[in-house]
Amino acid sequence: MRHGTWEPRPAGRWEDAFLSGNGRHGAMVFGDPADERVVVNHHTLVRPNGSEALGPPALAAGLPALQAALLAGDTRAAEEFGAGYPHVWVQPFHPAFQVRVRRGDAAGEPGYRRQVDFTSGQVSAMDGGWRSDVFVSRTDDVIVHRVSGRPGGLSAEVRLDERLPGLPDGLRFSRSVVCEKNGHPETRAVLSLRTEYGNGRTAFTGTTLVVVPDGRADAAGDLLRVTGASAILLLTRVERHPAGIDPGPAHGCALGALLEADPVGVDRTAPPRPHERNAVDLAYSRLLAGHLPAHRGAYLRAELTLTTDPAERELPGTALLRRPDSPALLERLFAAGRYHLLSSSGMLPPRLTGLWTGDWNTAWSGAFTTNANLNLQVASAAAGALPEVSRAHAELVRGQLADWRDNARELFGARGVVAPSHTDGESGHTRHFERAYPLHLWTAGADWLLHPLVDDVLTGGLPGPWLPLALVEVAEFYEDFLVSRGPDAPVAVVPSYSPENRPANASWGTVDATMDIAAARHALTTAADFRPDHPRAPHWRALAARLPPYRVNEDGALAEWAGPELEDTYDHRHISHLYPVWPLDEINPHDTPALAAAAHRALELRGTENDSAHGRLHTALVAARLRDEERAGRALRHVLHGDYFHDSLMSAHYPGRDVYNADAAHALPAVLIECLVQSSPGRLVLLPAVPRECAEGTLRGIRTRFGARLDLRWSQEHATAVLWPSSDRTIDVVAGGVPCPLTLVAAEKHVLSLPGRR
Repeated sequence: MRHGTWEPRPAGRWEDAFLSGNGRHGAMVFGDPADERVVVNHHTLVRPNGSEALGPPALAAGLPALQAALLAGDTRAAEEFGAGYPHVWVQPFHPAFQVRVRRGDAAGEPGYRRQVDFTSGQVSAMDGGWRSDVFVSRTDDVIVHRVSGRPGGLSAEVRLDERLPGLPDGLRFSRSVVCEKNGHPETRAVLSLRTEYGNGRTAFTGTTLVVVPDGRADAAGDLLRVTGASAILLLTRVERHPAGIDPGPAHGCALGALLEADPVGVDRTAPPRPHERNAVDLAYSRLLAGHLPAHRGAYLRAELTLTTDPAERELPGTALLRRPDSPALLERLFAAGRYHLLSSSGMLPPRLTGLWTGDWNTAWSGAFTTNANLNLQVASAAAGALPEVSRAHAELVRGQLADWRDNARELFGARGVVAPSHTDGESGHTRHFERAYPLHLWTAGADWLLHPLVDDVLTGGLPGPWLPLALVEVAEFYEDFLVSRGPDAPVAVVPSYSPENRPANASWGTVDATMDIAAARHALTTAADFRPDHPRAPHWRALAARLPPYRVNEDGALAEWAGPELEDTYDHRHISHLYPVWPLDEINPHDTPALAAAAHRALELRGTENDSAHGRLHTALVAARLRDEERAGRALRHVLHGDYFHDSLMSAHYPGRDVYNADAAHALPAVLIECLVQSSPGRLVLLPAVPRECAEGTLRGIRTRFGARLDLRWSQEHATAVLWPSSDRTIDVVAGGVPCPLTLVAAEKHVLSLPGRR
């Protein structure tokens, strides 16, 4: 399948469930014809654990003494800054429940197949006489589920089942099943499951409207029993809310209204299509028609096609995963990663698990981990023409700026903003106090998290009016926070922390971590670029110029800390000190060849520590920027050979499909784009680090950072790039040799013919 994947067997584990989502609701479809399960997720479902009311502690009064001690050489001084404050995990992300459809007529007929269509978001399963289809509507914000069988031959029990792995104690459940006709030709039933958290203040309610066009539907305790039907339609929503309200009745009415409403562009007077046998099929088709333009249009904006054996394209996903060197596997993983990234982005960007989990015990609380994982997951949004992902990321950032101001004020006594290392999507307060992971000392987060939004603007997105203001606030933080060492000396970033590493000869909290220097410089200059009229813009540029230079250590590597007294620790999964290479492009082989060589040496010396997928693909991104084709390909192949992908093509954090995690799935499209095309406001780099699995192919619909759309076709013998610029400008084109200037004219098609890679 070019734009989907399939399996010949049912999924017995929720990790292998096929996925659908609209950036708010998520659906995980697994089970078998006799017991189909749809796990319902929602971005807002986080379990109160006491952290929601915690703000950052007031530590700023002790900051001057800490700064003085660190600058005087006390390498352990930062261990006392925040000591005594606990590391409190954010509210953990969790599933709502599973909609179970247990069929009494299931006979295990041959020909079973389950599949997901990336272009529509439909998850389908079928055997000889039964079919199930599920999608999550981006237009109507509802999980739509149709089950069909032979006329009069479908019997099933429908239940909203809270019994999922890790279900904690202390929850209170109430449910109802109500059947009604109310003048409708079909029978309708509303199933409701309310779950109240242990704090007594918050709850969530799930509501499923079931439509049965024929046969019987009867309430039987906590389930609905359907007999003699030809099809069943289930519409599901879930909402987190204060415990004092009951949204269930309103949900039921709203779901019923969807059956009466006409989706935009759908002709209600048109006769049913041949496959629309009943009211269920008609309603399903109309809801799908309303959903498709928003989903399909976004998904198909960009596409990777590799030259491969056509027969391999038709293999099940599990069979392709057993062929890790196949171009067909990379092609499908690119498509799957793009699909899952889009499907998990809407009201928020993807969590560590995207938008999905089937277990209440999600690793690392299923949070947004901001010091690496989130940015890696959304890395393809700008170049990959997914502004929906960028907007979701913007919603997270914009919604937490007030909390970021609290962090800056309480922890550092400064104006401006400081981002936390973890968030549940509700609170942006810093709560990660730990001696070995002192992420409360990490000040680079605001620049790191705003950078994807700056990239979106460079590639043609429209900045919201709040973005320049937020960039100014980051600059204001550095104005207050950076420490002067004298009129002619560099300013210092102190305290400083390089996630999640430490020097070999010092404690974690230090002075002048390379990532912090890069973030401060980028924040100050970017604020001045976005607000050149600001009266402080000249000062920001001058302050950026006073930051310490990067250091090359005795191994010839870009050092992780600028001070020569701090020794590097090489075996670590994070490569935070290579932030100026990727994504900033401050260090690159074209403008700073000596520093690029030092960065390359740092990458050579870096270990992999615990084989985290994000570390491998972060390495691939940096290697691609440094034009190291072999190292980028090796990092990518380690993930392909390491059993990181579930049958669903969602990924794991560790090899052996250990810990459900979206980092590899969502970051892989960005790696492939960076290996094939790179851009900056004044430069286009073509085929910088092509993996051997991508020897020939087409990449379509890429957005460049100089505001042009790009299509690329390449082979060993020849390459062609087609550009559609949005403005007049001159850029340098790099394709293996000396940069060549190219003048672009807005709205004019420009075709570049280049030698191949031989």
